[in-house]
Amino acid sequence: MSAEAIAVASQPSDEALQLIRTLVAFDTVSRNSNLGLIEWVRDRLRGQGADCRLTYDATGGKANLFATLSPGRKPGLVLSGHTDVVPVDGQPWDTNPFDAQIRDGRLYGRGTADMKSFIAVALANVPAFMAAEGDASFHLSLSYDEEIGCVGVRSLLRDLEASGIQPAGCIVGEPTSMRAIIAHKGKREYRCCVRGREAHSALTPQGVNAIEFAALLIAHIRSLAARLAAEEARDTAFVVPHTTLNTGTIKGGIATNVVPRDCEFTFDLRYLPGTDPDWLFGEVERYAQQTLLPQMREISADADISFAMKANTPGLSIAPSHELVALAQALADSRSAVGKVDYGTEAGLFSRAGIPTVVCGPGNIEQAHKPNEYIELAQIAQCEAFMRGLAQRQPRLQPA
Repeated sequence: MSAEAIAVASQPSDEALQLIRTLVAFDTVSRNSNLGLIEWVRDRLRGQGADCRLTYDATGGKANLFATLSPGRKPGLVLSGHTDVVPVDGQPWDTNPFDAQIRDGRLYGRGTADMKSFIAVALANVPAFMAAEGDASFHLSLSYDEEIGCVGVRSLLRDLEASGIQPAGCIVGEPTSMRAIIAHKGKREYRCCVRGREAHSALTPQGVNAIEFAALLIAHIRSLAARLAAEEARDTAFVVPHTTLNTGTIKGGIATNVVPRDCEFTFDLRYLPGTDPDWLFGEVERYAQQTLLPQMREISADADISFAMKANTPGLSIAPSHELVALAQALADSRSAVGKVDYGTEAGLFSRAGIPTVVCGPGNIEQAHKPNEYIELAQIAQCEAFMRGLAQRQPRLQPA
């Protein structure tokens, strides 16, 4: 291939760039509504003959979209992305984060990497997907509130199940530098509330210090994390090859001279595929209930330690030999081996719903969530080639 041809091949189309700019211009930070973007995409797709289903949150202010691009065919492959982005508050951006700009071979803007470029490229290729030969349809899935716990996609998947729609496979387009990802860790997040008994600090033995007992529980969590780091079977395909636990926030007490009655903290588990998160949480809960609580109730019968799960995102694992993995590898023209990542995605939820899933999309996760987020133009062009090849190949995946 000539140098000129290589240069052209590494440049995205004007249509893809314009669609990315349009999507970035919608301020879909998770605290905001995403309806402007969803309704714009819905209207565009309906104008192209797609069948669109919307599922709303309880407020009606956010929605998922599931589009079948060739109505009347059997369910086929889903291209999935989330519409929300993380905040830009306090970040030192050099440009308006919601006005995507090209500079030095990169497209800058919030969501360019995570993950509006993938969505835009899929939209640009809708005519090719609709014209593809074969008896199965392509689908486009767009969700809300992925960034705060993969919230929206759960109702989308429930709607598909209730409607008897069972796609044959799914590609989640999170930024992987167009490398096929076959596994990611699962995540559980918990809030722990410790209730003690107040007392004047001069009479400390008459109180139950909630902060101190919370600290003992946090130390136990840290000890469990160290044990896993030392003893758990390694999976070196992950950056961190073992399960981790982390205490993220803590608050409690009202004054130095008061034995604090209340303390609250949060912690999370990021566990390897195959590790039982119920066992991990059970180790924490048993220590609280069997070791700490009896000591607390020797002084106050009302003392308590309670837990609430705040987030639960399952991990992903698909066999490297699965036909969907081979398809993604071939279309991405990737010279890298399939990978595994430590962060979570919606892929684990699609997989749990019985839909074989891989993660593969343009951009680098290292650029996500940062000021001056960007995607390399060559990555957009590579994703376009991926989508064109997908439409031409019309994959014949076996249902799960």
